[in-house]
Amino acid sequence: MNLYPANKLEIKEVRKFIVIFYVVGIAGFTIPFLQPVFKVITPLALLLGVYLLAIYHGKFSAKSLIIFFTVFLTGLLVEMIGVNTGKIFGAYTYGKTLGPMVWNTPLMIGVNWLFLVYAIASITEKLKAPAIVQILVSSLMMIVYDLVMEQVAPRMDMWSWENGNIPLRNYFAWFVISFFLFSLLKIFRIKVENPLARVLLLCQFFFFLFLLILL
Repeated sequence: MNLYPANKLEIKEVRKFIVIFYVVGIAGFTIPFLQPVFKVITPLALLLGVYLLAIYHGKFSAKSLIIFFTVFLTGLLVEMIGVNTGKIFGAYTYGKTLGPMVWNTPLMIGVNWLFLVYAIASITEKLKAPAIVQILVSSLMMIVYDLVMEQVAPRMDMWSWENGNIPLRNYFAWFVISFFLFSLLKIFRIKVENPLARVLLLCQFFFFLFLLILL
């Protein structure tokens, strides 16, 4: 049984919905009286993106499910250690936008790591290059994404940095963790191909970029 909207809507219609969804999100965050509502639905928006990726992934093997869960768990655990010790990314605290927390860490941050790793891997998988090059390009794409997201996150009450300063080690840690996670996909030969990965990643990236300019 296929979950909606797989095989019920043309893929271009789903892509159009995604673009409209993020445009509405940009408008919601830039209109002051709507911001509280859109902050509440932010975790749901991320879950929607993961849902769409999941139903258009194709077949899941037991091995791929284990690796995807490992990506989620690794992202969550390093964030738990990082926010409670300040020794991985630097000193920061989470706000309320990302929803329920365990050990001062929103569960959605693990979902975010999974979303980004999956979406980026789906794009770089198409590069006609050795695996190590694909891993490096993927990890650098994560850094570019984070460079923009970090500037917007405090304005959305996702997280904030001590004294408002983002330490360089945050980006170094992102690169190392990303390199490890993308390597896992290659080592275990997890093929990640998804027709929605590019549009979801680009829409989310430009969502943060426009909010960086507008907020």
